[in-house]
Amino acid sequence: MKLLLVEDDARVADFLLRGLGAEGYAVSLARDGLEALALARTGDWGLMVLDVMLPQLNGLDLLQTLRSEGWPVPVLMLTAMGSLEDKVTGLRLGADDYLTKPFAFDELLARLEALGRRSRETRSRPALLQIADLQLDRERMRVTRAGTPVSLTAKEMAFLELLMSAPGRVFSRERILANVWGAYEDPLTNVVDVYVRRLRQKLGEGQGQALIRTVRGVGYKIDSEG
Repeated sequence: MKLLLVEDDARVADFLLRGLGAEGYAVSLARDGLEALALARTGDWGLMVLDVMLPQLNGLDLLQTLRSEGWPVPVLMLTAMGSLEDKVTGLRLGADDYLTKPFAFDELLARLEALGRRSRETRSRPALLQIADLQLDRERMRVTRAGTPVSLTAKEMAFLELLMSAPGRVFSRERILANVWGAYEDPLTNVVDVYVRRLRQKLGEGQGQALIRTVRGVGYKIDSEG
């Protein structure tokens, strides 16, 4: 996999070039933000490892610019700043993961492998999901029912996408919580049931064919049968 490494610290850059190269990555190095911007726009990259503190153009501004241009490559940010605010800023600007210096090389490898795996899974997914007259466009993050747009929150969209990704499959409340809200949520919470009611209302199931079904004692599924 081709990896763009953006790091101005010569010692860290040399260490990562050698280590990642030994692990099979084809690594190219950019030592400042402007050089990285030019390389990112012209190369066919699989991953980016991006330091925050860079000359010419800092990592956050670089990332914001690339994401505004629709650049889809997964990005792992490196920084000496470990505060929650710094991490939240990076993630909101489009970072996919965050690692604070100093870090263990094995952890970096594990995170890169996870990002690469998710990226491959995303590329292999169909762009358009459809159940009966309900459509979800993954690229535009747009939902329509019988051709009429349906306005959903980010969590509602993620919940619906999970159900539509496997029509007829029953998802337990625990699995829904883990995929949509994160595994740290209390499995006894009724948030899943609340969101099912919201989705049913927004999808107009009182007026058309019901699609989201309750499987008592198990969870929920979506299909067009019945």
